[in-house]
Amino acid sequence: MNNILNVQNIKKIYHTLDGEIEAISNISFDVNEGEFISIVGPSGCGKSTLLSILSGLEKKSFGNIQLKDNCSIGYMLQTDSLFPWLNILENAMLGLKIKKQDTKENQDYVISLLKTYGLWEFAYKYPNELSGGMKQRCALIRTLALKPDILLLDEPFSALDYQSRLAVSDDVFRILKQEKKTAIMVTHDLSEAIAMSDRIIVLSKRPCVIKNVYAIALTQASNPIENRKAPEFSYYYDLLWKDLDVNV
Repeated sequence: MNNILNVQNIKKIYHTLDGEIEAISNISFDVNEGEFISIVGPSGCGKSTLLSILSGLEKKSFGNIQLKDNCSIGYMLQTDSLFPWLNILENAMLGLKIKKQDTKENQDYVISLLKTYGLWEFAYKYPNELSGGMKQRCALIRTLALKPDILLLDEPFSALDYQSRLAVSDDVFRILKQEKKTAIMVTHDLSEAIAMSDRIIVLSKRPCVIKNVYAIALTQASNPIENRKAPEFSYYYDLLWKDLDVNV
């Protein structure tokens, strides 16, 4: 596999009136092209902060991030963040318009994504007319419209009910694989991480370091819903649960 992202010794320190707060202590990992990586860890350990640093939304204090030549990053937030006064096609085109890349070629690409992934018949409807899962699909297409090489997903299904969450995670997984995208996802849901990932990075409590990295090998791996039935699934779940060391 070709390496697309290299993260070396990332550290994040916040400066407050009371002194320094170390959020991320020392994080290093590589990502290969086409790989799906999940990041899990205790609440407040710095998972989303790490994603923000990788996206460039937040500055690192120390360390180095190396992207393969000309690679770009897209960021899909926890909520769909669709504008209610724009229709679905306009929402899907929004990133291209902001970056002044709304060419005929790129518009055709967005339309093809909407058609391929079952949203074209809703192109001129508004977000309040769509289900939560359809809105998340639109948000993903808006991110894909900019043709990023790596997608960062921050708890992308957390706003959905359980059944919708399963269905949409299946949709998103299928779309990312068909579009041959590399993905890094932050999630609190261990089952979701196991079902979707090639590797899972476990972070410690804050200030976080990498506690463990697991390569996920499921018998007859297919889609996230079916992957939950794999005989190895409970084995990985137990490993991750013990690593998180959650005291209830």
